[in-house]
Amino acid sequence: MSTSKSQDEVNLIECTEAAHAEAILDILNDAIVTSTALYDYVPRPREAMTTWFAAKRVGGFPIVGAEDASRRLLGFASWGTFRAFPAFKYTVEHSVYVHRDYRGRGLGERLLRELIRRAREAQLHVLVGCIDAANAGSIGLHTRLGFVHTGTMPQVGFKFGR
Repeated sequence: MSTSKSQDEVNLIECTEAAHAEAILDILNDAIVTSTALYDYVPRPREAMTTWFAAKRVGGFPIVGAEDASRRLLGFASWGTFRAFPAFKYTVEHSVYVHRDYRGRGLGERLLRELIRRAREAQLHVLVGCIDAANAGSIGLHTRLGFVHTGTMPQVGFKFGR
């Protein structure tokens, strides 16, 4: 697998279930088994993507992908409901995932900037990123883009024996 693609050769696209479910599932499952970016314990089955895409469609939530020239999905970003109460209608919780072979190349930043642009367009007020305290890369990305730390919830998640 070539990892020499530059950010300039990457296109931002709308992800669809038919074209991108498998690639998104692979990225998510890698995060599940290797990190605390997701707090699932076991990889998700293929069927989980049907529910995931349906929830995004029903909510009108974007799924932005980053594809290389060969149409390989290198990463994706989305948002969803932050809290299901009317007073939180201008706040969403977002996620950005980049395939492990393509991290550190600016793709996460490009995806997050696109989410921010779309959030402004949708007249959203706050994007919330719930980031594990050990995820220095994601914390750094969010800090660079103007996000501020608003709280820590110590010991609320348990994974990898800690």
